[in-house]
Amino acid sequence: MHYLSFFCKSKPSRPLQSSGSPLLWRGAGGEAHRGGRLALLALTLFFPLATHAQPTTLTLPAIIDQALSHSAAGHQAHTNRETGYWQWRGFQANYRPQLGLQGTVPNFSRVITPVVQPDGTTDFRAVRINNSNLALTLSQNIGLTGGQLVLGSEVQRFDDFNGELKRYNNQPFTIGVVQPLGQFNGLAWNRRIEPLRYQESQRQYVEERETIAQRVAELYFDVLLQQVNADVAGQNARAAAEMLRVGQEKFKLGRLSQSDLLQLELNVLDARQAQARAQMEAENAAVSLQAYTGLPGTEAPQLAVPPAAQLPPVAPAQALEQARQHRSSTLAFRRRLLQAERDVALAKGSTGLQASLTANLGYVNQAENLGTTYSNLQNQQQVRLAFSMPIVDWGRQKSIVKTAELAREQVQYNVAQEERSFEQTVLTQAGQLPSLSQQLRLAARADSLAQQRYDIARATYLVGRISLNDVNLALAAKDLAKRGYIAALRACWVAHYRLRALTLYDFERQQPLASAAPAR
Repeated sequence: MHYLSFFCKSKPSRPLQSSGSPLLWRGAGGEAHRGGRLALLALTLFFPLATHAQPTTLTLPAIIDQALSHSAAGHQAHTNRETGYWQWRGFQANYRPQLGLQGTVPNFSRVITPVVQPDGTTDFRAVRINNSNLALTLSQNIGLTGGQLVLGSEVQRFDDFNGELKRYNNQPFTIGVVQPLGQFNGLAWNRRIEPLRYQESQRQYVEERETIAQRVAELYFDVLLQQVNADVAGQNARAAAEMLRVGQEKFKLGRLSQSDLLQLELNVLDARQAQARAQMEAENAAVSLQAYTGLPGTEAPQLAVPPAAQLPPVAPAQALEQARQHRSSTLAFRRRLLQAERDVALAKGSTGLQASLTANLGYVNQAENLGTTYSNLQNQQQVRLAFSMPIVDWGRQKSIVKTAELAREQVQYNVAQEERSFEQTVLTQAGQLPSLSQQLRLAARADSLAQQRYDIARATYLVGRISLNDVNLALAAKDLAKRGYIAALRACWVAHYRLRALTLYDFERQQPLASAAPAR
């Protein structure tokens, strides 16, 4: 496979693959310089065109889709989003009525138990009893006050088998409330924090997908660079072998010195060694790409050189505005500040006076038959106020509250610093886009010129007009320019996905990325 076909809308000239020869390069518009035409014509006399079928290649979007669907990182992102969703469902359930059934059926015992007699003595008697109960409760948390409202119905049956006694105790309806007084209200704080946490998890899912795409792009170009190096090394090895063959013929005719002939032989050895190293490095890079993306197969994939990433002009202020609107960090900053405030409230609410009010009322009756218990119901009420208050705690309450307040101040400082750092990162990333586009255009032009120079240098050397050192210099410049172009292309694609991950915004389509995230 020859990686000699590059497509970039932003560059003025581009090298294109010829109709079969891996050594022919053209400039913008498909026209080469007049001198280059003569050189290429001379090359065709020495190197006949070879045609062969191109293997199937993989593109960058296809591998990114593969990684998002089948890689461990993609699965982890999906799992994190699902976890956030079910945590949100669990939070919502805390504010909805809970219906439950409790009971102990049966509760039978046959034992010998001590029984205190009226005169104070203890007698041991054998008993066979069953004491079963069944209760149905409907509870509702009160988020505003942190209390709980409970509706219930309970029936209890007692059987004394030795005395042939059966009794029912029935509470058909009870209503009660449990209300902490002056304590920490976790329900109210969760109502402020959990919605932010849920939105944050959904945005993190989109960020993780873009981060995966960025990492795939880095690995993709690592493999591509090594495969380009291997392909170029193969072309150089073939060219060096052909130049050695021509040099041997010239040496026989006395038109080439022995020193130059030895240099040609050394060039062949160096080219073959470079080809072997490049092939091994390409295979190692391919293993890393396959391991991360979950690509099937054992052979190294063949990658196509992608077109230049679309980097539309993005004002840094616009990028920062979109990042503030869509990035999960904005929500994370608010959530962390609220959690720090909650910790202070918890410290204050869990020290000092602790009080709880419990009140309930309902109906109750007992009888030998269950049906009888529903007639002549009696009222029952219960009110209880429980409290505890430290008298001397030697500064314990103050130290707990002060520790929470200091932790809150540290969180506020950290959040402010991280927010400034995040904003600077977004501004810097957006500000680098014009420079990256310019570097790509220059690298593409340098690649085209270096290839043309090498082609001309080889053709000129074959007709005996320049030295072998000039050819070697042109070869080194060609390889360096090609690697520089791939590196510049890599930088553009990585910057493209990094800006998307930092802002969660598609500047090409002018829409948030979150709206394009797959639904549950």
